[in-house]
Amino acid sequence: MAVILTEKAAQHVANYLTKRGKGIGLRLGVRTSGCSGMAYKLEFVDEIGEDDTIFESNGVKVVVDAKSLPYLDGMELDYAREGLNEGFKFNNPNVKDQCGCGESFTV
Repeated sequence: MAVILTEKAAQHVANYLTKRGKGIGLRLGVRTSGCSGMAYKLEFVDEIGEDDTIFESNGVKVVVDAKSLPYLDGMELDYAREGLNEGFKFNNPNVKDQCGCGESFTV
């Protein structure tokens, strides 16, 4: 099982952790939401939970809870700038379909 960050995504997260002044890494998970059923959630990690799995990618820790891990296994998180827009891109091989707005997905 693995969840990885591209070099660009890892650098972006590392910069924010430095600005924030604390934190262990990035928590990546899923929640029930949207028109397709699930949505990604991202937040900074200050504490590791008992059911968390930790991956290290390009020098940044990625923490995933046990419930989210089956939906995220094999995922690559990238950070891209396209014109005036910039943000994380979720390259998840488990996604079967996603809504038109890109906010939610189905596995």
